[in-house]
Amino acid sequence: MEETTKDISAQAEKKEHISSARGCCFVDTANPSNPTVNQQNCCKLSTFNWLSDYSDTITTKINIAEIRFKNGRKGFFSFQQEMSLKEGELVAVEAQPGHDIGIVSLIGDAVNLQMKRKGVNPETTEFNKVYRHARSTDIEKWFDAMKMEDTIMHKTRVFAIDLGLHMKINDVEYQGDKTKAIFYYTADERVDFRELIKKLAEVFRIRIEMKQIGVRQEAAKLGGIGPCGRELCCASWMSSFSSVSTNSARIQQLSLNPQKLAGQCGKLKCCLNYEVDSYVDALKDFPDTRTILKTKKGTASHQKTDVYKRLMWFSYDEERGSIHAIPLDKLNEIIKLNKNDKLVDDLETYAEDQEQKQRSESNEDLYIASYQ
Repeated sequence: MEETTKDISAQAEKKEHISSARGCCFVDTANPSNPTVNQQNCCKLSTFNWLSDYSDTITTKINIAEIRFKNGRKGFFSFQQEMSLKEGELVAVEAQPGHDIGIVSLIGDAVNLQMKRKGVNPETTEFNKVYRHARSTDIEKWFDAMKMEDTIMHKTRVFAIDLGLHMKINDVEYQGDKTKAIFYYTADERVDFRELIKKLAEVFRIRIEMKQIGVRQEAAKLGGIGPCGRELCCASWMSSFSSVSTNSARIQQLSLNPQKLAGQCGKLKCCLNYEVDSYVDALKDFPDTRTILKTKKGTASHQKTDVYKRLMWFSYDEERGSIHAIPLDKLNEIIKLNKNDKLVDDLETYAEDQEQKQRSESNEDLYIASYQ
């Protein structure tokens, strides 16, 4: 009983280490209904197989699986027909050189769609192979390799500083057989890291591969929590980056404050592009913000706009402190009358009654609260 408890605790400790190092959530593998090694729903850039419940699909069965590695790095690997793979399993796959350990993230007909989305042609591409299900010795060596990654990353940063290299080592990914490591770095300019590679190979006795990534890829790799309170989109589900400009912020009536518009990577937030198309369509019905309304009480200028409520606020040039919310349809009536050289009596007639009602209710609530 004592040995069993020790084995369970050791297994839980290893699973916790893999969870933090590879972005995986584990389920109870002792339960026969849960044969998979981990859950895919919380992994970085996890893939959802929406065709898993379909028994009759139009595509033919292919022996290609999507395998994920550290921090969302994925690849397509072929496997033998007699090999039965399940999503979440650990497998030993072909690497250059040696072998690596990965997690099966997608199998079945959905792989065809995934390859099509990523521009991979299965007829012309030569895939690396899935060797076998990961053995206990493979997994033990994999655990040992992952434990070394943080230490080696910090030592490499010291080496880079000593050599005077203007680069930042972001992450280290060890190969499953401990014969090779990938060093991810960011740099503003071209870096001559030949001396660094020689030193790393001499100290760690492994093959070295250096990969330069951008600041957005760095944020996706390291992860974090955004100002919205959710995990970074690039670390959880975004698989490609599109350019973001300040014009997206202007269209959405956002303040051009660099500190608020910049994400954790220092670039403009990717979420600025999420709703910009909806704003562009909605703003087609709105008049130019430079439009001047002419009334008998005087001219009025635009102050602000609520796109989805279809309201525009105007104030008299002589009474800047008092603004009036005018619905879009009534605003077009005023503009049409002004074009025919006709003046309306005032803006209060056309202003939103609901806006005035809300103000009076809020003032009444404040009055009651002050006496409680």
